[in-house]
Amino acid sequence: MAQSGESPGESGPFAAFSAVPLRLRIARTYSPPPMSASADRSSSLFYSRRHLLGIEGLTAQEIDGLIDLSDSYVEQNRRADKKDSLLHGRTVINLFFETSTRTRTSFELAAKRLGADVVNMSVATSAIKKGETLLDTAATLNAMRPDVIVVRHPDSGAVNLLSQKVDCAVINGGDGSHEHPTQALLDALTIRRRRGSLAGLLVAICGDIRHSRVARSNIHLLTTMGAHVRVIAPPTLLAPGIDRMGVEVFTDMRKGLKGCDIVMMLRLQTERMQGSYVPSIREYFHFFGLDYEKLANAKPDALIMHPGPMNRGVEIDSEVADDIDRSLIREQVEMGVAVRMACLDVLTRSLRPNAGAA
Repeated sequence: MAQSGESPGESGPFAAFSAVPLRLRIARTYSPPPMSASADRSSSLFYSRRHLLGIEGLTAQEIDGLIDLSDSYVEQNRRADKKDSLLHGRTVINLFFETSTRTRTSFELAAKRLGADVVNMSVATSAIKKGETLLDTAATLNAMRPDVIVVRHPDSGAVNLLSQKVDCAVINGGDGSHEHPTQALLDALTIRRRRGSLAGLLVAICGDIRHSRVARSNIHLLTTMGAHVRVIAPPTLLAPGIDRMGVEVFTDMRKGLKGCDIVMMLRLQTERMQGSYVPSIREYFHFFGLDYEKLANAKPDALIMHPGPMNRGVEIDSEVADDIDRSLIREQVEMGVAVRMACLDVLTRSLRPNAGAA
């Protein structure tokens, strides 16, 4: 079903774009099978891929399986003794070409809690700064025989390229504006633990859609699992062809939030911007920053999410971000460790004894 796009009702720097209607499409629906509260870790293998490079192309069964398994690790992480020996003797390398606090630390904790040896490579002090190419780096690391490499890279497609040159499993920790699969999985786990299911939910993703790998991965996951997705941004921050991804497109935040169950905010990714995409930070917050006045357009019990790091007073108001009843931002961080434990688990099952039964 197609609808006409929405446009800002107020005058301002974005008003000139409001006359151009955007074609909208509603995401297809999917009715998932009943899901258990936690996964049986010895159940038949639901994920047979060698790597985790993106959400696009994953089946609903694979996504469900990863979320179920992640759910079981949430409970493990809340115990006094959080460690086990599942990955004892295995080596995980975190290769981050971009700065990161949450994702790198989360992967490190996940690997250590599973008993793995973890090596964090600092690109700033590596041979890469001396002119070594990505493929040379891949060959060097491959010769060291790691079991898993987690890669974050500023260029879209770089992680996929590296995965073709190594013998071990590769996890995409975020590549350019392409994908960030574990972020989408942890967001889905966070939502499911609060709402019970993703199917039928109306989720608004708001902010810098154009440069966001988080937005792309979440759109792929949510539409596959039967949620309806809206993207809300000024026209300058809408990705080309976004309307072909099965989402509704809004350039008026108040209209876009109407009736939403989940509001997912994104930061302005100024490090990926070449030129000016917004008139000013003040104007951007006025039209697209989440405050209680705009949030009132969503459902009364709508939940608030943000992948971090937050820019308070830019894309989200501090009071909204810290709302203990509606903000899931801290919970997302907790779910991140569990999701990454699950991903390390499934990608190393072929290395463990009795792998066929795992």
